[in-house]
Amino acid sequence: MAKGDDTVTKKRNKAKRKKLNRENSSNVSARVASIIAAKKRRLSGKRRMCQGMCFSLPTLDDPFNERHGRMDINVKDKKKKVNTREFVKGKNASLNKETLNRKNGEADHLKRKNEKLVNLRGEMKNSIIFSNNLGQKIALDTENRKVQLNGNDLNHQEQACDYSDGPSKFFILCLNAIEKALRHDGTYNDEEKPLLVNPWGLEFLKFCSIGKDILETSGSSCTIEQIAWIVSIAADAIARKEKEGLSFSSPFLLFLVPSQEKAAKVRMVCKPLKDLGVHTVSLHAGASLDHQIRGLKSCEPEFLVSTPERLMELISLKAIDITGVSFLVVDGLDSLYQDGSLGSLKSIRQSISGNPHTVAFNNLFNHACVPALQNLFVGSINRLSLSDSICSQSACIFQTIEVCTSEQKKLSKVVQVLRGAYDDQLCSHRLKLLFIVENNKKAASLVKILKSNGYSVSTESNCEVSNVDTSLDSNCRMKPVVSVINAEHISTADLGVYEIIILPNFVLSIDNYIQILTRMARHTTHGILHSFMTEEDALLAGPLIEILEQCGQAVPETLRTLHLRSSMSE
Repeated sequence: MAKGDDTVTKKRNKAKRKKLNRENSSNVSARVASIIAAKKRRLSGKRRMCQGMCFSLPTLDDPFNERHGRMDINVKDKKKKVNTREFVKGKNASLNKETLNRKNGEADHLKRKNEKLVNLRGEMKNSIIFSNNLGQKIALDTENRKVQLNGNDLNHQEQACDYSDGPSKFFILCLNAIEKALRHDGTYNDEEKPLLVNPWGLEFLKFCSIGKDILETSGSSCTIEQIAWIVSIAADAIARKEKEGLSFSSPFLLFLVPSQEKAAKVRMVCKPLKDLGVHTVSLHAGASLDHQIRGLKSCEPEFLVSTPERLMELISLKAIDITGVSFLVVDGLDSLYQDGSLGSLKSIRQSISGNPHTVAFNNLFNHACVPALQNLFVGSINRLSLSDSICSQSACIFQTIEVCTSEQKKLSKVVQVLRGAYDDQLCSHRLKLLFIVENNKKAASLVKILKSNGYSVSTESNCEVSNVDTSLDSNCRMKPVVSVINAEHISTADLGVYEIIILPNFVLSIDNYIQILTRMARHTTHGILHSFMTEEDALLAGPLIEILEQCGQAVPETLRTLHLRSSMSE
């Protein structure tokens, strides 16, 4: 059968196209030809079987595999750029000036973005590794983060996250998602520093890596930046636990707030995490109880933001279970104290089984809130504050001032205070108790009196109970070891380990008193500073009254009388 003209023409055109393709392919190398072919297959949706299984491995230049095998844009490879321009030809490779300028602008923008990210990571890692503003160097290496744990701190050790190599990629993803949403809404200005290098957040990350409870004493309510860091670390902890195969029947994070406005603020910060699989529910008196009960039945939130009163109502109706909460944040203690909600806070803490990682913001320097904090924190804590004020550094430390008329009365009151501290049900043989005396002569006299009363005495600071001969009372109870140091060793002694410090003879200057007050009891909320004064210390009564009033503590009438007498004598 004879072929038609159309068939002959198609065959001739096909032969011409093949010849033309052979001529064009001879102008490029086999490598570039394979790249072009792979691109055509990718655009058409057809790939080789091996290409679907390709993946990149970490390298020394990219240990976290963050670039996924892509070349660093900061590394200039002139040879590849020249070859690309030489080999890419044809209609698809011809770019006009506008396209070139646009691509060059995108490359410059990506380069600046990468450089900025590298600088932020370097700044953050340096801040994590080096010492904090209070002069306490916290190493993040796993071997150096062995904490003296009792039975109450075992859960905290399990919850401690390893950030020795820097934060995880999921944590950075959460923080960046929150920052992007805040900048889009106008809540976070473009002139402000990125959340990733927030100083408070970096300090908070250090303490979270240790696993202890945290007491924030800056004297302010929880800010947006602080909320962002807290919820990002909690989301990262959830991701880590899920990788280990754990599941949560209760909300992982419980964020207690004093009002509906603060609940909306926390909910706004947590909202961008919904796209990452972290769901947040807000409970407050602004919505009906039935509506919130139906909402809780329809979902299982990872984060729960609530006011104490509404949460107690839902717990009493068995609408929610918080027994398995692993992360507890309490904000607005001043408002809870003024509203009389500290009792609800205590009940909520008792409803949680185990020992959750607890963070509290103490924004009221009133000693009336200290019992609530003592019920909230079970084990040892870490204090977090970027403020150097006396109130901030001495939060939860009770100051007692005794004005004595003679040396004999003063010594008898000193022994009475020591017995009271020993008989306190919160104290045990693990109690760290320190006497600071004026000179060696008075130290020898004090040691003699203490030993006569059956106490074991150490004249070196930071003593360990096991290194000192202990004594027993008539009931065979272990008495606490008492340390005695000279006042001139205040600057070198580690006062942070002592819960109770007694000054039998008031220190030589008010600066020494402030140094003791702001450095003692760093890991507890039961700190007490006892001071004993006589007529010789009348000149220090005025500054001491100012410190007590500044810290929100009662001023003894005997101290005011001593100050009036000193003013009249002048």
